[in-house]
Amino acid sequence: MFRWGRSALREYCCRERKRLNVTRLGIWALAVLIVSGCASNSHRPSGRALNWEAQPNAPVAATVSAPPLHPAATEAPAPPPQKKPAPTVASQETWVLLARWCKANNLEQPNRFAVVPQPTYTINTPNGELVLRGGSRIANWNGLELRLGFAPQIIDNQIFVHGLDLNKTIQPLLVSGTVFPAKTNRVIVIAPGHGGEDAGAKSILGNRYEKEFTLDWARRLATLLTAKSWQVYLTRANDSELALSNRVTVAEQRKADLFVSLHFNSAAPDNEQAGLETYCLTPTGMPSNLIRGFEDDLRLTFPNNSFDGQNLQLACGVHRALLRVNGNHDRGVRRARFPGVLRNQQRPAILIEGGYLSNPREARLISDPGYRQKLAQAVANGIEELAAAPEIAAKTDDSVQRAEVAPEAFSGAGQRAVAR
Repeated sequence: MFRWGRSALREYCCRERKRLNVTRLGIWALAVLIVSGCASNSHRPSGRALNWEAQPNAPVAATVSAPPLHPAATEAPAPPPQKKPAPTVASQETWVLLARWCKANNLEQPNRFAVVPQPTYTINTPNGELVLRGGSRIANWNGLELRLGFAPQIIDNQIFVHGLDLNKTIQPLLVSGTVFPAKTNRVIVIAPGHGGEDAGAKSILGNRYEKEFTLDWARRLATLLTAKSWQVYLTRANDSELALSNRVTVAEQRKADLFVSLHFNSAAPDNEQAGLETYCLTPTGMPSNLIRGFEDDLRLTFPNNSFDGQNLQLACGVHRALLRVNGNHDRGVRRARFPGVLRNQQRPAILIEGGYLSNPREARLISDPGYRQKLAQAVANGIEELAAAPEIAAKTDDSVQRAEVAPEAFSGAGQRAVAR
């Protein structure tokens, strides 16, 4: 009886132990399932695309938002972004609504006269007609080709212009009169390009070089301006080489009112390019129209940047006069930051490229002394026309309201339009 009782008890304990083990296994399995489910939910898509504009470090001047990381799901979409108000003249915006700027300056409203191939607008002013094209840095001022720093933007079927172009390109053209001195003992320094071992571009028509043609052009121009009561100085009067810094020093020593550097162009071996270009220093904050492999730091400011408006006036006046000689083969008034003869000038200064020695037609003209006399006469006429205009006491005309430009316009971010 006792032995049977112990056997029964043993069997009962075994059965209970097995049942307890099964229960424990069930509890562990349930725990694993719960943990796995939580981990799986942590990687589940949220159902809404990320909005980069809401990130604290997102660029405020980006034209187009960065694409979302995940496609939009079926949940309720995010509310559309609020439309930003159009900029005002004094709103510290990088891009300015041209219609509002014109209204603030009592000018006619921009007139859109073409849509294809580019939206094109004109502004009629007391001083002439300005033509602007959406997406293009090429503008026209009274038929003259002019290169902008930034391509105008078309936003909501309206044209926006960069504030720096309003201040440094358009405003000087609208100023009545000139900022050049009205004194009688006016001084000009003329710099014939190259010289000595630095021969410059070679003519496609023979063994003749740019340095010869620029010196002859400069001598002819000096004679014409002397007859108009200008005090004229050449940086070189013969075939000698002079450092760029020394050409600036000559203008400083002579206390020159104007500085003009004369050159001829080349695109060899390309013999198709032709036409006239006139350069002045790029304003701070703008990209240059030509860099030729040099670094173009938009933040740099040079002494000659104090004369941005006068530089453009001088360039446009001389360029227009030269076009009457070369048959209106216009490559535009442009800005460049790298020319050493311009950067440190303490006076209005320009650099003229009078034609292409790599183009057979223009090389033939440039080799003709009679044509070089016409080029000299054109430069003299352009300078005289500017000098004869009424003088403006200040460097800018207060009747033309300046556009306030946001600080990011000087850092590179300002090159992008603000979406509106």
